[in-house]
Amino acid sequence: MHRTYSMRQSRAPTASQIQNPPPPSSSTKSSRFFGKGNLGHSIRKSVHPGAFGPDLAKKLSQLVKMEKNVMRSMELVGRERMEVAQQLSIWGEGCDDDVSDVTDKLGVLIYEIGELEDQFVDRYDQYRVTIKSIRNIEASVQPSRDRKQKITDQIAQLKYKEPNSPKIVVLEQELVRAEAESLVAEAQLSNITREKLKAAFTYQFDAMREHSEKLAIIAGYGKHLLELVDDTPVTPGETRNAYDGYEASKAIIQDCEDALTNWVEQSAAVSSKLSTRARTLSQRRANRNRGEGVDLTDQDQQLDRESWVPANQHHDYDEEDDVEERGRGEEVAA
Repeated sequence: MHRTYSMRQSRAPTASQIQNPPPPSSSTKSSRFFGKGNLGHSIRKSVHPGAFGPDLAKKLSQLVKMEKNVMRSMELVGRERMEVAQQLSIWGEGCDDDVSDVTDKLGVLIYEIGELEDQFVDRYDQYRVTIKSIRNIEASVQPSRDRKQKITDQIAQLKYKEPNSPKIVVLEQELVRAEAESLVAEAQLSNITREKLKAAFTYQFDAMREHSEKLAIIAGYGKHLLELVDDTPVTPGETRNAYDGYEASKAIIQDCEDALTNWVEQSAAVSSKLSTRARTLSQRRANRNRGEGVDLTDQDQQLDRESWVPANQHHDYDEEDDVEERGRGEEVAA
């Protein structure tokens, strides 16, 4: 029987790839240090990430470098999973017919998981690169902060040593200009940070969702394959029935391939539904961000006209107090 370790002979794009074209290959794949080994990865892990660069961008630089190490680890897992798939099929080849056929097909599914993990790394890199762009903006804002701080320090020093120095006026004017430049840079940083943060994690969560859904699909068809193995106990000298599940195993693999090929985000089996309280709070937050008021009309009960009682009919009504209050009101009006 012809053995193959990929479910697709011709790599036609899947429905998901047509809907969302795959990103370029991960940057971690194109810049191997010392080949496919993990020596470069080990060296990077031993160096403290984010140790260099502007103070403002150091923390995010550390995150970006850590995420690159995560990606290299995922690449390694994907490659080793493919090797596991091949070894599983090699081992099963010498077993009984049913075990041989099923392990071969399981190897196909496991190899496909390795390829999905390789694709996941490419999509994960979109998230990392987008986060990296925030770091670059942070690094560009740092000089304006440094300039403003430097001028502030110079003014403070002159006021202490030479309170009447004419340089103070010049520096104060420079400080005004520096603060204006800093305000523009800070506003740009604030806007871009929010935009890129949402975009970055949208990339990551979309990739996670697709990857997880496809893993669940493969796991489901893998369990269907296991049903083809006859695990009925036999007595010594008894022979099992001849295996006739070759066509069934091929059909299961084909069904799995079709399910993976046709999967799109709209057909996702798992949905994240907010509770009524969480949805209401989120909507109020969104309305405030858009400058809209919060509708509170449903919190006020309508006045029941039939149960309304005039003030002079209340059981604790005091006519003298009422006359006195009206008298004060007339004096104020006069």
